[in-house]
Amino acid sequence: MTKLIVDIRPSLVALPFHRAFTRPLVEIDGIEREAAWGTTEVAVEAGAHRLAVYFRYRGQRTARLGVGHEEFTVDGSMSELRVTARLGARNGSSFRVVIG
Repeated sequence: MTKLIVDIRPSLVALPFHRAFTRPLVEIDGIEREAAWGTTEVAVEAGAHRLAVYFRYRGQRTARLGVGHEEFTVDGSMSELRVTARLGARNGSSFRVVIG
């Protein structure tokens, strides 16, 4: 099992807004997990995976705003894998997801 450490951040300009009115989510292989602005940890098995990072306004249940995604493979030799997800400053920006 490998620990996926996902660092999720909006742009500095939009940080106060996002902290007050939105919440980030992480989806791995179609399974959605609540996340936090900052660091979120998720355990993943060895194999190929698809990661999506997005946000919702508080109270929404199905919206997927600013979706960024990336595919990655875990071979089981590493105890942790770091991921950064950065949301752009403009309204309508999507997350830029970088593995490693």
